[in-house]
Amino acid sequence: MPIYKDRERGTFVFEFSRYVNGRRVRATKNLPKGWTQTQADAFDRHESARLYAVAQGVGASDASIEDAVAVYLTHRAPDLKNYAGLFQELHALYDDYKGRPMTALPDVCKAIAIKAGKAGLAPATIKNKISYLRAACRYAWKHHNLGDNDPGTRVSVPTVRNERHNYVTRADMLKLARACTDKTARAFIRIAFYSGMRLGEIERARVVGGNFVLDDTKNGDRRVVPIHPRIRCCLKYTAGTRYKTGYHWRKAREAVGMVDLRFHDLRHAAASELINQGVDLYTVGAVLGHRSAASSKRYAHLATERLAEAIGKMGKRA
Repeated sequence: MPIYKDRERGTFVFEFSRYVNGRRVRATKNLPKGWTQTQADAFDRHESARLYAVAQGVGASDASIEDAVAVYLTHRAPDLKNYAGLFQELHALYDDYKGRPMTALPDVCKAIAIKAGKAGLAPATIKNKISYLRAACRYAWKHHNLGDNDPGTRVSVPTVRNERHNYVTRADMLKLARACTDKTARAFIRIAFYSGMRLGEIERARVVGGNFVLDDTKNGDRRVVPIHPRIRCCLKYTAGTRYKTGYHWRKAREAVGMVDLRFHDLRHAAASELINQGVDLYTVGAVLGHRSAASSKRYAHLATERLAEAIGKMGKRA
């Protein structure tokens, strides 16, 4: 059995020992804690196929999508925060790419999109599925020489236009904070509005002098966010602490009649407040930690409204 359970450690172990072309090939790997039998079996299938291909001297041009996924799950995915989700998604797509070469990735992704669309999945969900598979193949090509060319160049993904922003005001934020009965969750609400940080970023932020320091952000860059004077009193509740805010947040938004409001909307509220105070989009993007200007363009209409207000003042008496 290539997969067995280490009773002492409580984890699955992958063990490969086969003769391929008269040569014995061996490999052993301890799989992550928490993996199920299904996950372990899927890893066995992917990694065994890859090891066979390597032992048989399969060239780069002959590499399969299965090989790429196996390499990705072994060497790259375990370092990612959403590893469990990636594993499940790539495992669920196995029948779609089984036996297909990396050169067929565009066709495979197109077929996945069509099938998922017929199943009624949202464009954002379909986009994620294709993006995961494309990322696996591109990683294997770039870092492990699988495939002759970038397999993701001709892959198309659905366009997603389902952004929904609730731009709550400072008065709304204060209502939510006052309605929140938990002091830590209340502090999180105020910090989100006055910093533009995501919930996970608030949980991980370190306080250094007069700044929040984020060593690991969504886009991978280190980020420094100045601490607004009005939230200095909140710092004692948040210093690098992970906290379950969801329950208290839902109770607070229900109490003030904002049942559709997401905690993430406080981040958008911060952007709105900055723009209403005359801050340019570039600076707003820097505060929110956007890597590219394209991410800040979602707030362009707010800036346009402010410009219209300024233009409207022309010709009026002081």
